[in-house]
Amino acid sequence: MGLMRGMARTAVIAGTATSVSNRVSRRQARRWGEEEQQQAPPEQQYAAPPPPPPAAPVAAAPAPDRVAQLKTLADLKAQGILTDGQFEPEKAKVLAS
Repeated sequence: MGLMRGMARTAVIAGTATSVSNRVSRRQARRWGEEEQQQAPPEQQYAAPPPPPPAAPVAAAPAPDRVAQLKTLADLKAQGILTDGQFEPEKAKVLAS
């Protein structure tokens, strides 16, 4: 009977020691994780690249603008927003510019 009592006592002590050791390990790991988060350097933020320089003016640049204006006028006329009497003078202004 003494042998059984000794083995049971050893098992209880070993189990308690293992439980305490695991709890301490988890607590330390949690603390270290929190410390690492606090000590982690902030992520570097990069500035956006500067905008490209403006393009040099080209002699033919106004033409696409005129075309766009004429298309807009034609769309307004097709939708019935502009009458023929309103469309023609506006078209002449765009072509004259």
